[in-house]
Amino acid sequence: MVSTVLNANLATRFRNFFTTRDFIFHDGRDLRRFSVAGRTQALLAGIAAITVTFSAYGVSQAAFGAIMATGIAGEATTPEAKLARMRNEMAQMEADVEAVKQAAQIHAARVEQRQKIIAGVLTGKGSPADVGEPVPAAELTGGSKIAQEVLAPLRKVEARQAKLAEQARKTAQIRIHLTTNHLRSLGIKPERYVAGGMGGPFEPVTSEAAAAAASSATGAAAETSADAQFRSLFQTWQKLDVLEQTVISIPSMQPVENVKLTSSFGVRSDPFHGSAAMHAGVDIPGPLGTPVYATADGVIGRAGRFGGYGNLITVNHGKGIETRYGHLSKILVASNTRVRRGQLIGLMGSTGRSTGSHLHYEVRIDGAAVNPMPFMQNANVLDQIQQRAARVQLTATTGN
Repeated sequence: MVSTVLNANLATRFRNFFTTRDFIFHDGRDLRRFSVAGRTQALLAGIAAITVTFSAYGVSQAAFGAIMATGIAGEATTPEAKLARMRNEMAQMEADVEAVKQAAQIHAARVEQRQKIIAGVLTGKGSPADVGEPVPAAELTGGSKIAQEVLAPLRKVEARQAKLAEQARKTAQIRIHLTTNHLRSLGIKPERYVAGGMGGPFEPVTSEAAAAAASSATGAAAETSADAQFRSLFQTWQKLDVLEQTVISIPSMQPVENVKLTSSFGVRSDPFHGSAAMHAGVDIPGPLGTPVYATADGVIGRAGRFGGYGNLITVNHGKGIETRYGHLSKILVASNTRVRRGQLIGLMGSTGRSTGSHLHYEVRIDGAAVNPMPFMQNANVLDQIQQRAARVQLTATTGN
């Protein structure tokens, strides 16, 4: 009812607005009168409205095109703007490809380095200094699909390496234990060689965590766990390397090929006075000119005549360890030169306070003489330690 009344009112107002109108026109001579009906007025008004509407639409379209062409609003559609946009997209794609390439290179280097760490610990070949600190994980922002596809094979390899790291750690710990026991048997404290900077508990991942890491190798958490594991393994290897290098520098071979003693270490009857006297080394007899060899790597300290020793060579092996070779007939090395284990350094003789051709051999730690015999009985000790470690590891793995 209300809408009907409203429509009737609008119709009435429309008819009242467009009523018949009379117009008087004077052309300069005559006065003319004509009328325009309401329907005609309404038709002309409609035509005028349509014309104005189309004109306004044309003006607005022209203004919008001008705005878009100048880049004031929206996205440019000119050929130059489209070309610029394509260049930007290409530059972004190139940056993404370069980032993936760098990440792949870092992952490949990390896989290679980790393999060297594992091989070095298990075989005893190489050194941590040659391998260097573990390479950290590559941070690749964005995580594009192409990056995941490129890095997925490398991450699978890293997951398998993480499992091997636990076996390598156990082998290293066994070798550390055997090496420290060997040093203590010689009266040497291992702490003096590895003191400071290294240590702390090793917390290996559980089998469940390792399996989870393998199944989600693309996760950042798995990479962080593996990085920590290899850093710990690397530190264990560093400690083992220091200890094994120490063993190498410790006298561990016979100074002459054929060893038999005429005097042992300790208190003895002095050959000249017949009274009890301390003998700081062992006497090894042999023909004049018998070759005498350095029993470990070191630096020549003294090389010349020295009191009752006669012609004497001293070799400093580091960490307070020194060997002495007395009564030589000839010295073949000079002071302050480096010698290697097994290198010929002199010839046996009978110079100084001596009753006949022999070698007087001493081992001193921090200046105090110790019994040389345990040191002379440890040739190839590293090979023995590595073989024992391998047997212990095999027993722990197989239970046999």
